[in-house]
Amino acid sequence: QVQLVESGGGLVQSGGSLRIACAASGHTFSSYAMGWFRQAPGKEREFVAAISRSGGNTKNADSVKGRFTISRDNAKNTVYLQMNSLKPEDTAVYYCAAKLTLFTVVVTTNSFEYDYWGQGTQVTVSS
Repeated sequence: QVQLVESGGGLVQSGGSLRIACAASGHTFSSYAMGWFRQAPGKEREFVAAISRSGGNTKNADSVKGRFTISRDNAKNTVYLQMNSLKPEDTAVYYCAAKLTLFTVVVTTNSFEYDYWGQGTQVTVSS
């Protein structure tokens, strides 16, 4: 199995930027498609971005298109989420997730398809 640890969350002003990271350990990182999800207080967890095993395919939620970028460094066993032009509605706990897959190009937006989850990192955007 794989262990996931998120980092880099914090408080940022509206319009600012933040990069969060998720470090994986315990298994071959490149065997996993990765995703970022978020959950705001009183709301359900929602998809943010996903990336394929190779990093060649990505997908973003409509709410973050043009503002957030997912990337990965398989040599460092880490996936990143660069968040620009942040808005107060981006405030949430951000979770990374890993899906073991044989397919190098698949991206997964459904949380139920992911096998492992991190503990989350808080991102707060002040207005």
